[in-house]
Formats: sequence, structure tokens, C-alpha cells
Amino acid sequence: MYLDQAKKAEIFSQYGKDVKDTGSVESQVALFTYRIKHLTEHLKENHKDHVTARSLTMLVGRRRKLLKYLYGKDIERYRALIKALGLRK
Repeated sequence: MYLDQAKKAEIFSQYGKDVKDTGSVESQVALFTYRIKHLTEHLKENHKDHVTARSLTMLVGRRRKLLKYLYGKDIERYRALIKALGLRK
């Protein structure tokens, strides 16, 4: 499996307050970004996988909504997260 508990704990500890901080916007966006990168690589090899393409589209939408929320709530946290993840904006 591409995403085990150790990798999730690493993402949450790096972008959240601690390992158990799974609900913060930063940790959720970081997890979504990791999953989006993985699905993008999968679709490069399996371009006819329409179910994964739809899942990727929905995941990008969820990440966009969370980023929009963070942008309105705290612009400095938004800018720091965008820079840390290497997202364009």
C-alpha cells in the first residue's frame, strides 16, 4: 500500500502540531497533496483508469476548498503552507 500509518504520522507531525493533529487544515491539505501526487503518477501509466481520474478530480476540489477556507481565515498560514508544499498560487 502506498500510504501506511508511518507515512501518515510523518505528514501529520511535519505539517500539523503533532502526530495526533489529523484535523487541522494544514495536515489535511498536506495529506491530500501527497495523495494527489501519487494518483497523478498512477494516471501517467494508466491513462484509461477513469475511476481514479474522477477520484483525483474530487480530491483536488476538496484541497481547493480547504485552501480557500484557510485563505479567508488566516492569510499568513495559507502562504506558509503553499510555500512549504510547493503549490502554485
